Amino acid sequence: MNKKVNLRKYTTMAMFAALAFASLFVVHIGGIGGFLSFDVKDAIIITSAMIFGPISGAAIALIVTFVEMITISGTGIWGFLMNFISSATFAAGASALYRYMPNIKKTLAGAIFSLYTVAILMTGLMLLMNVIITPLYIGPIENYARSLETVKGLLVPLLLPFNLLKSFANASIVLVIYKPIVSALRSMKLINEGVGRYKFGIKSIVMIVVGLVLAAGCVAIMILSLGGHIQFGK
Repeated sequence: MNKKVNLRKYTTMAMFAALAFASLFVVHIGGIGGFLSFDVKDAIIITSAMIFGPISGAAIALIVTFVEMITISGTGIWGFLMNFISSATFAAGASALYRYMPNIKKTLAGAIFSLYTVAILMTGLMLLMNVIITPLYIGPIENYARSLETVKGLLVPLLLPFNLLKSFANASIVLVIYKPIVSALRSMKLINEGVGRYKFGIKSIVMIVVGLVLAAGCVAIMILSLGGHIQFGK
């Protein structure tokens, strides 16, 4: 029985990894601030972590971001590092908060609290990573001080709003896709009945609608205020 359960788990995790990578070829928001982009792969990875736990979410993030680096990404090791930290930390953090923090019940409200709390924390973390890593990406190491000054000048007008919008958009997309995905996986008997056990009712429908509105709002601001544009494929 355990072997069957593990096989189902790893098969489903592989499906999430494949879906997250495939999403990169569908649609994303590119050209934000001239060099930033937003896609939905993180929301898929976070959803997997909410179902299977923080370690599984981090593992899927590692696989997806590594494959992205060696196939379609042009940002090299520094881009991979930023990508992995962003995806894995958000996925593992939201899942760990939802599952293990005292006084947070495993309900729809608990999931919402976990997602948006980590979204706010992620904004601060990624700003720190921008300060440390982005100068290495935009210029040679000998010009690190000059590149750092450039990055500091972008923190408030670009990097802060982008990271905040990206985090909130990912959290909102998870609200939209989590319940339908869990329901589909249950119908295929790929996950246990106890996973995501809150019922699909009026509250779920309201939160899906709210998630759609919030995600659409974040994307709209990325396009209208930060200069992004919709791109199909890679």
